[in-house]
Amino acid sequence: MITLYYAPTPNGQKISIMLEECGLPYETQLVNILAGDQFKPEFLAISPNNKIPALTDSDGPDGEPISIFESGAILIYLAEKTGRFLPSSPRERMNVIQWLMFQKASVGPMLGQNHHFNDYASEQIPYAQQRYIKETARIYGVMDKQLGQNEFIAGDEYTIADMAIFPWVVNYKRQSMDMANFPNLNRWKDTLKVRPALRRGMDHFIRTRQKAMSAEEKKTLFDVDAKE
Repeated sequence: MITLYYAPTPNGQKISIMLEECGLPYETQLVNILAGDQFKPEFLAISPNNKIPALTDSDGPDGEPISIFESGAILIYLAEKTGRFLPSSPRERMNVIQWLMFQKASVGPMLGQNHHFNDYASEQIPYAQQRYIKETARIYGVMDKQLGQNEFIAGDEYTIADMAIFPWVVNYKRQSMDMANFPNLNRWKDTLKVRPALRRGMDHFIRTRQKAMSAEEKKTLFDVDAKE
């Protein structure tokens, strides 16, 4: 049995999308990151970087249990386990992996900072807000250009790279992005959002995030002091 340790964030959703797309049976274990569950010894044994998502599989390689942290590694593991959504030819496989790494190195970190400084920071820092809005727009432009040449982010096939990026792009409004400026990216978003399995993966976790976190929750999540 596969167990997904998650919180309802883009990084958690990309794994639930993959599990739904593959049709794999799985169970979920909520990690309440506002309450500090990510720092508990039992979770750190699975995810030493105290981040979600993490995954355990009782039927891992050679039939032995395995635990995996880092969403990119989990996506590759599930693709290899099922033989789906990651091409077998070396050239096509590497193209998917490089766009997956683009999500891990650029989309997630930069859009995440956009969310942080515009939604969660205890004080308004215009330089930081504008810096990450501009970087988000630059990254959107990279993807828009790529999708002007390809149906999906890594080529003509839907892959784990698309699953990794979609949960971030669907939050374009909170990132202060106007999709009219990115028509190819918008076309891709609208194409993906009607996929039944992707929709199930996105909807699997009902968001319970408060509109405004308490100072204690901000300190737990961001390790900084914050005002109410």
